[in-house]
Amino acid sequence: MDARPILSTLARVLGEHRLEAVLIGNAAAALQGAPVTTLDFDFLFRKTPANLRKLKAVARSLGAMILKPYYPASDLWRLARDEDSLQVDFMARIHGVRSLASLRSRACRIDFDGHELVVADLADIIRSKRAAGRPRDRAVLEVLARTLDEKKSLQKRQA
Repeated sequence: MDARPILSTLARVLGEHRLEAVLIGNAAAALQGAPVTTLDFDFLFRKTPANLRKLKAVARSLGAMILKPYYPASDLWRLARDEDSLQVDFMARIHGVRSLASLRSRACRIDFDGHELVVADLADIIRSKRAAGRPRDRAVLEVLARTLDEKKSLQKRQA
């Protein structure tokens, strides 16, 4: 499956509604060369009344519904679209990250058909997964760490 069309749509819709969010998790890691897969897209965003209104507008534009799954002490909103099983999670906080601003300051920006998507730095993704400590996060840590080491080696050789 090629996620580019979905990522392009997400980048466009987030931009149209001016919802500032940073792509995190395995989807962000995959965009940085990590050999991981995922079926959903996770974003960190700032929980404000204005952003919650924007999130509702994003859901309408995507033809998705907003679900508020229960996870202990979680600020998570899930956009779900039945027709193609699209699942996009928006979180107000994640383990190992102090703020959206700090995450964004280290993030890269990737162009998808003229629309920019802000993607968390691989080191931040690793830090968050370590801090979360869930089995599914621990399962990919070695692969992510190896990918980060390879990226750093390549950058040194190119410098």
